Amino acid sequence: MSIYDFQATLINGKQVKLSDYRGKVLLIVNTASKCSFSRQFADLQKLYERRREQGFEILAFPCNQFNEKEPGSNSEVQVFCDINHGVTFPLFEKTEVIGSSPHPLFQYLTQQAPFQGFDIQTKDGQWMEDFLQEKYPEIYAGDGVKWNFSKFLIERDGHVKERFESTVEPFDIDSAIESLL
Repeated sequence: MSIYDFQATLINGKQVKLSDYRGKVLLIVNTASKCSFSRQFADLQKLYERRREQGFEILAFPCNQFNEKEPGSNSEVQVFCDINHGVTFPLFEKTEVIGSSPHPLFQYLTQQAPFQGFDIQTKDGQWMEDFLQEKYPEIYAGDGVKWNFSKFLIERDGHVKERFESTVEPFDIDSAIESLL
């Protein structure tokens, strides 16, 4: 099994087989426009522009499950990403990534790349660790997605290579992406 066994719906309503991305290195990210980590959209776009000609794609899945930081409609999400960050990588429709009915893709991703913890040597990592354990222990437990802007790096063969938590900035994973290109 690989991510090529899944389908998802683009933000414009078009159904896409993830096998359409066969042979590319992918970064799958759950996003949210109103989250403090939404600043990462700008660097994700820069990373995309830097690497896409080498066979790199970012697939963004807006999600409203973490503190309701993506409350708008799909069209509002699209407008926000266009106007505020000039996002040109594929945006998918709002997607559930945790809970009783997460998208099967995210079930697969978290099974293949279990939660390894936050880097508590960083300010953001320590803050997320404390925040989730105190306010959302049910989210912190287990291997599910922990917050907005969790990132999954996918090899050209469709298998999950690595998982990066919300606190990891996009350019901090550039060398891992480059090694797969």
